[in-house]
Amino acid sequence: MRISIVIPMLNEEAALPRLAEVLARLDPAPHEVLCVDGGSEDASVELARGYGWRVVETIRGRGLQINAGVEAASGETVLVLHADTYPPGDAMQVIADTLADQRIALASFTPVIKGPERTRWGTTAHNWAKTWYAPLLFRPHLFAKGVRLLFGDHGMFFRRDQFLAVGGCDPSARVMEEADICVKLASLGRVKLVPRRIETSDRRIAEWGALKANWIYLKVGFLWAMGVRQRLERLYPDVR
Repeated sequence: MRISIVIPMLNEEAALPRLAEVLARLDPAPHEVLCVDGGSEDASVELARGYGWRVVETIRGRGLQINAGVEAASGETVLVLHADTYPPGDAMQVIADTLADQRIALASFTPVIKGPERTRWGTTAHNWAKTWYAPLLFRPHLFAKGVRLLFGDHGMFFRRDQFLAVGGCDPSARVMEEADICVKLASLGRVKLVPRRIETSDRRIAEWGALKANWIYLKVGFLWAMGVRQRLERLYPDVR
C-alpha cells in the first residue's frame, strides 16, 4: 500500500522542524510527503522543500488545499496531517492494517492534545467524546451505521479514489471540512476511530484557555450541524 501524507499548511515554519523529525522516524516510511501551501508569508515552503517534500501552492482554504493535495498525490492511500500533529512511529502500518478491511472508508488515530509543558487531558477527553456524541445527536441514522465524527487533528486517512469519487472536501470550507468528508465517505463504508494515539499541539488552548477553546469548538460544531456553512472561520481565529 503506497501512502501519501498530505499536509495543508499556512505559515507553519514553527511547527515544521519537529514534524520533519517525526516523519523521518516513521517505519515503514510513507510513499511521499506532499505539502499544500495556501500562501504562507514565512519560510514554510522553503523548509518543506528542504526536507525533500513535494510542495503544491494554491490559494488559502483547508478544503481546497486538501482537495489539491489528494489530487496531486501518487499514493493509493492518503493521510491528511496537520503541521502541528505528530503521528506514531508505526503510523503507516496502522493505516495499512486498518484499510485492509474494505468495509472501512475513512479512519483516524485517537488524538492526545499536548504542549511542551502539559497534556490537556480534559480537552483530550472531550475531543474523544464528541467523536461519538456529535453524530449520535445530529446524524443518528449515520451513527447507527458506524459513523464517527473525525477532525483534522485526528490524522484522517482514506483511499484516494474513494475521496475523489465522493467529490472531496467542500472547496469553500476553511473549517469543519473534515465533518463534510465524514458524511460523504459514510456512503461508501464505515468511519472508524482507531485506538492508536496521535499527538497534536495545544497551541489553541494555550492561546485561548481551555474554557474558551472548548466553547469555540462546541459553537462551531453546533452551527455546522445546524446547516451553517458560510463564514464559520470567523469564529475560529488563527493562532499562528
